[in-house]
Amino acid sequence: MTVFLWILIIVFAIGAAVMLIRGIVTFLQTTEADLKSGNTGPSASGLKQNRMMMGRILFQALAVICAVLLMLLAKR
Repeated sequence: MTVFLWILIIVFAIGAAVMLIRGIVTFLQTTEADLKSGNTGPSASGLKQNRMMMGRILFQALAVICAVLLMLLAKR
């Protein structure tokens, strides 16, 4: 069971890193036109950045939950 949890922690950490990198790339691709558009509401770039951030938070939370479970199992 501990090996499975370690594998999950590694997978979730890689997922968080990928989402972080994708979010940074999306942020860097934001153009001045996106920022100055007269639209009411967020731009497509802003929405994608938000999805990347929420995905990163999800992966981090899953990794933390697995780490807590691993520590609980190690305590026994």
